[in-house]
Amino acid sequence: MKYRKKPVVIDAFKYEGGLKNSDGGYCVPDWAAAAFESGIMHHGYKLKDVDHAELGLFIDTLEGTHHVSVGDYIIKGVNGELYPCKPDIFEKTYEKVKE
Repeated sequence: MKYRKKPVVIDAFKYEGGLKNSDGGYCVPDWAAAAFESGIMHHGYKLKDVDHAELGLFIDTLEGTHHVSVGDYIIKGVNGELYPCKPDIFEKTYEKVKE
């Protein structure tokens, strides 16, 4: 059988490598700042190889902890869950809603 994704409106933003601006204030939606403050989103290290680790942003989800790459979208799902999405998948799946 084939299925179509139900049309739902989600909140999302493109991760550009930081959550705060040069003044120290958040430059992301309030829900993302709250997730960072509560520890759902956090900075940590991703092991690149035996000798190198990369500092990055991570999101704790029901499926485990996911690394967020610069350029990924961070999505707030219909139940308030957060997860990263690669830009090519995001652009094929979502379109901007006129407010």
